Amino acid sequence: MFSIFRKELNGYLNSLIAYIVIVLFLIFTGLILWVFPDSNILDYGYAEMGSFFSLTPFILAILVPAITMRTFSEEYKTGTIEFLMTKPLSRLDIVLGKFLAAWVLIILAILPTLVYYFSISNLGIPQGNIDTGAVMGSYFGLILLAGVFTAIGLAISSFTENQVIAFIIGAFICYFFYDGIHQLSQLLKGTTQYFVDFISLQFHYSSLGRGLIDSRNVIYLCSLGALMIYITTFNLRRK
Repeated sequence: MFSIFRKELNGYLNSLIAYIVIVLFLIFTGLILWVFPDSNILDYGYAEMGSFFSLTPFILAILVPAITMRTFSEEYKTGTIEFLMTKPLSRLDIVLGKFLAAWVLIILAILPTLVYYFSISNLGIPQGNIDTGAVMGSYFGLILLAGVFTAIGLAISSFTENQVIAFIIGAFICYFFYDGIHQLSQLLKGTTQYFVDFISLQFHYSSLGRGLIDSRNVIYLCSLGALMIYITTFNLRRK
């Protein structure tokens, strides 16, 4: 698994993909937090990163499938999947290696945004007047959410050799699981609304953003990611 992980990560870092993803992510999030009139913190006047954490998942829902669309689609198209399968590796090793490489790349894109936290903390009156617990909880939730998006993108890529199709379907499913189910739940009432909303990723991500690490939220996000990895492994076996 480590050999696949190292190969995939080096493949990202030795090409423009990693740097384009990181630069685009930082540009979009920077514009949201510091420039756009409806979300920039300078006009808002409060030392908090709510706009960043509420809009970043939508950016990741597009960027993550753009990274993962080639993971298996390219292997199918070039025929290297057959060569890969002859190696002394289990299918789970292959899937986990590719998953971890893509996930680490996304984490590398998220880490520089910690500069935003320190900048806002220093701009606060008094200095340091920011809810650190909520920010750290939101970062933890964002990393887990990125892992789920990565697993979804990987699963979709394992179904087709067309990278464009893998990207479009992957982006749609990421959005649907994050916000689509949440919006559907708003059409319902009472207990039914709660249980439908509980299925959405936004419900658990928002809960972690309050600064309280609830095991139910962590277990759900990890379970959904594990399910997608299992689907990918099963699909490789079937093919």
